[in-house]
Amino acid sequence: MAAPKIIVLGSLNGQLEPALKKLATLHAKNQFSLAILTGDVFTTDTDDETISALLGGSIEIPLPTYFTVGMHPLPPRIAAKVEADEEICPNLHYLGKRSVTKTSEGIRIVTLGGVLDTNLVAGQSQEQHLPFHTAGDAKALRGANSTDILLTSMWPAKVWTGSKVVLEPSHQAAVSSSDEIADLCAALKPRYHISASPEAFFYEREPFVQQSDKDPNTIVATRFISMAPYGNDKKQKAMYAFTLNTADTAVPPGATASPFAKPAAKRGRQDEGYSRFGHHDDGHHGRHKRRRASPPPGPDRCYFCLSNPNISAHMCCSIGDEAYVTTAKGPLPTSSTFADQGLDFPGHFIIIPLPHSPTISSMGSVADPTSEAVKAYKEMTRFKESIQAMIASKSSHKLGVVTYEISRDRNVHLIWQLVAVPAEIIQKGLAEAAFRVEAENLKYPGFTTKDLPLEDLASSGDFFRVWLWADNGEDKIKGKSLVMPLASDARFDLQFGRRVLAKLMGLEKRVSWQNCEQSVEEETKDVEAFREAFKEWDFTL
Repeated sequence: MAAPKIIVLGSLNGQLEPALKKLATLHAKNQFSLAILTGDVFTTDTDDETISALLGGSIEIPLPTYFTVGMHPLPPRIAAKVEADEEICPNLHYLGKRSVTKTSEGIRIVTLGGVLDTNLVAGQSQEQHLPFHTAGDAKALRGANSTDILLTSMWPAKVWTGSKVVLEPSHQAAVSSSDEIADLCAALKPRYHISASPEAFFYEREPFVQQSDKDPNTIVATRFISMAPYGNDKKQKAMYAFTLNTADTAVPPGATASPFAKPAAKRGRQDEGYSRFGHHDDGHHGRHKRRRASPPPGPDRCYFCLSNPNISAHMCCSIGDEAYVTTAKGPLPTSSTFADQGLDFPGHFIIIPLPHSPTISSMGSVADPTSEAVKAYKEMTRFKESIQAMIASKSSHKLGVVTYEISRDRNVHLIWQLVAVPAEIIQKGLAEAAFRVEAENLKYPGFTTKDLPLEDLASSGDFFRVWLWADNGEDKIKGKSLVMPLASDARFDLQFGRRVLAKLMGLEKRVSWQNCEQSVEEETKDVEAFREAFKEWDFTL
């Protein structure tokens, strides 16, 4: 398969018709895979006729074209489409202000639009059409681990350091840059970091090299490019094409060292008024997010949504295209619980779908393989199976895994909790018995051992489900699924799964997550230990 060809345009500033006509001409000759629009596609005074023509389809978008918010808010009619999670027009895709997207060509794009606002209060960053982001937005995106293209409205601070490419003092003074964007670029090591120039100048820095986190022997070369505005009177470059060859690991001629110093580990505890897993009632990123009709809390206050500016970003372990993984706050096991079995981290994780929805079936059709529901479920399952394989391998098959979910329409955000447990309690049937006995003690409905296929979730109603899995290293044990139906108005202990496992493992004193809280330093250490162990199985890298 040929490497994809990509074309990038500078800020259109409302000049959609001439720019897209030019793009169509170039595309006819070159057959680009996709186009990226940097900076401001629209301005606050973009005329209504142009927007009507775009929404009505009379302005043709010749190929898949992606953009984010720049320095100005999106026009109201465009913002309404974005907020309703609707298509703007064929081939024009809004990436979201903060997003991780994998295109149909397999190109991974991480986006952070708008400018840094250090005074931003909780909730405002969630508005997708406003041109502001928080430091927490940038930190959360580090969990994406890697990307082919990083698209930002701001420049990374001091990207010109160590470069021989002349950047005029007046241009440097005009640029909006931040350390947060620099740290993000250093963490993700994109092949291309693309931005927009605030004035009529084009800037392309020499490639700079960084050591791959995945393989210390591999060097990643990053090219930082800032586009001049489209149609500028100084004839500065406003269109740039390149071929994205991900197999090329050679150091480009003239490459320099990275201009970014390793970020210092400055972390402060955030207000955790809402637990990451202690209270179940409660990145696609951005344009793929769905909203329910005013359930409290919304995505801006939901501690499972990447759009929450107060999210505990340091706990994000791995971000995929449809779901992500974090460590649990107040984990049931500790970092020493399974030290003798080979784990130097607690082994308690949360697998979270990116859409803000209470159940899989509420995300969309479970029968349509292209729907958000199916894609989220499949990637959540892939994370579950990858972590299971890692835990079995690292523990020499001494540990298994219990994963459970509470799927109820009254929830705000679906999550799966995954906990490492001694393999023998699964192999001997002790875990299954414990769940059944505890359910009987609490006079809950009985469990069935028949799993719920994805296609049956739409008609399944509310339920509690637990997956029991262990691998003895010889003949694979596929595991077992237990499902407990729940009446929609029934009371259910949100800590039921944790309570059962605590009794099984002799960790009764750790039933309450509030009694198990760690410092940010301890949480960060656990995340780093997990990431190191998970590298071989992390399909997002």
